[in-house]
Amino acid sequence: MKGSRQFCWSVVRRTLYVSPKTQVDTSTVPSPRDTSVLVSPPQSDEAALYVHWPYCLRRCSYCNFNKYIPRSVSHSAMRECLQKETETLLNLSQVSRITSVFFGGGTPSLAQPATIAAVLETVSQHAQLSKGAEVTLEVNPTPAGMSKLKDFVQAGINRLSIGVQSLNDEDLRVLGRDHSSQHALHTISEARRLCPGRVSVDVMFGRPGQSVASWEKELEELLCVCDDHVSLYQLTLERGTQLFKQVERGELTLPGEDITAAMYRSAREVLEKRGYRQYEVSNFARGGAVSEHNLGYWRAQQYIGVGPGAHGRFVPLSAGADQREARTQTLEPDVWMSEVQKSGHATRRCLPLNRLELLEEVLVMGLRMVEGITHQHWEMFSPSDDLHAFFGQPGDVQELQQRGLLILDDRGLRCSWEGLALLDSMLPTLLVQLETQVLEQKDPAVALSQDAALRKSTKHQKS
Repeated sequence: MKGSRQFCWSVVRRTLYVSPKTQVDTSTVPSPRDTSVLVSPPQSDEAALYVHWPYCLRRCSYCNFNKYIPRSVSHSAMRECLQKETETLLNLSQVSRITSVFFGGGTPSLAQPATIAAVLETVSQHAQLSKGAEVTLEVNPTPAGMSKLKDFVQAGINRLSIGVQSLNDEDLRVLGRDHSSQHALHTISEARRLCPGRVSVDVMFGRPGQSVASWEKELEELLCVCDDHVSLYQLTLERGTQLFKQVERGELTLPGEDITAAMYRSAREVLEKRGYRQYEVSNFARGGAVSEHNLGYWRAQQYIGVGPGAHGRFVPLSAGADQREARTQTLEPDVWMSEVQKSGHATRRCLPLNRLELLEEVLVMGLRMVEGITHQHWEMFSPSDDLHAFFGQPGDVQELQQRGLLILDDRGLRCSWEGLALLDSMLPTLLVQLETQVLEQKDPAVALSQDAALRKSTKHQKS
């Protein structure tokens, strides 16, 4: 369905990260929808913690994330500010327990191990870090990154996520990566030695010139050496990137949709045969080695975002609030540090989530999981109306069920095996249905006019 990704992407982006090109002042920007009907999410005294390290040595040709290539980095200043913002937001949330920590970026393996240790120490001083809690570090598989793995583990890291992306050296060059296939293989080996059973590898498909056969061969080679967790990501063109310009000029060609669909289907089959259970659209685990931190996102649990451009979702109890807020930290590292030094944190945007916005996030993120959304989980966010009330009505959503792409039964709402691959194209229909139901509950007269506008918008997206 043409345009479906753009139609629902605002919800996903609001959930996980902020565009590197967007800086928003909360004092001047209202919520995109009426927030007069707010909802109190299930109260919890625990949250996950995401820490963003914004620096890289170079920008990959496909990347438009919030990252910076500085001439130099003041590690001591970054360390102090990360600690200070962590302390401030922990106190604001009043959570007593941190369930997991994820150091992402950027390239967080460029940080000093002392910075990792300092942030974890700050967490322990202001909340309980669960015994055996998952503490993940994203790693760029260069010789420099590999040389510090032991020090990171000693600092408190117990899970490593390695950005392999490809085992083809020419493809790595085209992608602008600064490692080789041999670097990746050596890093995986060292990581498995240090964190056995807790190493994840990221690999990308749909790369320029890639075929289904070459992809299958590469994946089989990778599975011979990797640990118990694999994340698959389709390469997508982002406007403004070097790769986008190369494709636009005709210098490179990406595989068509039919080819990438076949690549995804083939990968799912290969991974299943090798004992990896798919538990989310892009993630596969063996022996139960799932990413607990990411499961928290998909289950709409609270998380605190620290660092330049980080996102968070939590209830700021110490400020007297009882609604979950969508929070975004200042993007640029220098500005972020200045604000943290002055105010203790650099929250640039802070918006209470109304009922519709919260349920949108529960829906969009929950359907990414193979298990989907259970009735019990939905009830925590919508006590008065169950999944059948929202998605059991005659119409387009029921048609998805009749086509065998979506399942609504006693377990809850989830995608079928075939439907999971088409989730992006189904989300617009589901979101329209959700918004229609919420509007009808609020004001039936208003709902009729807004529903007409929504259908017209959806028709335009499909064209």
